[in-house]
This record gives sequence, structure tokens and C-alpha cells, in this order.
Amino acid sequence: MSSGKVLLGILAGITAGALIGIMFAPDKGTVTRKKIYEKGDEYAEELKDKFNDFVENISQKCEEAMRIHKDEANEAESEAQEVKIEG
Repeated sequence: MSSGKVLLGILAGITAGALIGIMFAPDKGTVTRKKIYEKGDEYAEELKDKFNDFVENISQKCEEAMRIHKDEANEAESEAQEVKIEG
């Protein structure tokens, strides 16, 4: 059995379980929908925070790499000037 079929089966099982859970929920439909909406907002906010942390981390790493590159370029230029003067 291919991994794609297994993944599709797992997703179908999760979806079926969620639907059955909603159908047999003790709350009214409006209350259940409100809970789902609120939970979705929570997940969206968490995802947004994680994405912002990821972008900030990448930005810091890029700035650090640029600083290192600039320092190395300046050092190479200084060495080239020394060789030129000595030459």
C-alpha cells in the first residue's frame, strides 16, 4: 500500500471522527459552532505567532551572515592593500 493511500485513509478517519464527535456533542449546534470558531481563532493566532518568530529568526540569521560577509570583505580588502603597498 502506498504512503499516499495511508495518509488519505488517516485524514478520512480524522474527518469522520470529527464529524461524529460534532453530531453527538451534548451542546446545541450554535454553541458547538462557536467553540469551533473560537478554537480556529486560537490555532490561527498560534500559527501567526510561530510564523512571525520564524521570520524574525531568519532575518537575524541573514543580518548576521551579511555582517560576517562584510567583515571578511573588509579584511580581504585590507590585505590586498597591504600586498599592493609591499609589492
